[in-house]
Amino acid sequence: MANVFQHLLLATEHSEFDSGAEALAMALARRCQLPLAGVLPIVSNPEFEAAAPALATRADQQAATRIAELHELAQAQGVSLALQARRGPEPHEEIVDEARVRGSDLIVIRRRGKRGFLANLLLGEMVSRVVAHAPCSVLIVPRGAAMWRQRVLVAAEPGTQGQRLVALAGAVADECQLPITVVCVAEPSRQAEARAFVQDSVQGLQQRGLTAQGQVLAGKPYEQILQAGRDSGADLIVMGSRGEVPLARAVVGGVAQKVIGLSEHPVLVAHTP
Repeated sequence: MANVFQHLLLATEHSEFDSGAEALAMALARRCQLPLAGVLPIVSNPEFEAAAPALATRADQQAATRIAELHELAQAQGVSLALQARRGPEPHEEIVDEARVRGSDLIVIRRRGKRGFLANLLLGEMVSRVVAHAPCSVLIVPRGAAMWRQRVLVAAEPGTQGQRLVALAGAVADECQLPITVVCVAEPSRQAEARAFVQDSVQGLQQRGLTAQGQVLAGKPYEQILQAGRDSGADLIVMGSRGEVPLARAVVGGVAQKVIGLSEHPVLVAHTP
């Protein structure tokens, strides 16, 4: 069976906040026997380099040290790593551009760092922008998270996008030989529609040979999704954009942001065009 994701891209600054994303990206590459690409963004612009050449040189030296350390880490784990440093004023743009150039279908990135006024909120500013503009799925990893081994939980809504999301989550569960739970949080007026969607989704997954179950929930969506994850023992949550709302609006200040920011486990924001 082909791997769900074929072209992995690790986005990292090799800080303490990136350790979980680095470990998981390498574990995923090793498990799937895939090469791993990496991008290390360096905040810079021509004005800064001209005005402070010593600081620019120091930043280059630090980047070289981090790249060498990452290569050593990958080599120790038997992972082939092709790492690229990219300079620009906006780190998220360099990450997104690298994903486009490489044709990546999954970006693996930390949840938040120490910089930016959003760093103390649920989701780091750079990460939020990467998720909003990425041309592919994004896996957001808390610092202490590990490769999923227990259960996949997918939060989806009725409709074509929800069906595609369940199919992708099912492929991930199938690849890892894990059970899967489908949850749909619906208002009272849409409970019947949600039940039909969940029932059809579970039946489809079971027909593929998966151990699947489903739940229709009511309440605050992010609270219900997180609680369902805890109750089911899921260690990977799969989500997507909400309906036809652009992903940028769905993540920034939305349900996905809260789930990503509060989850103890990785969250896969799936790109389902």
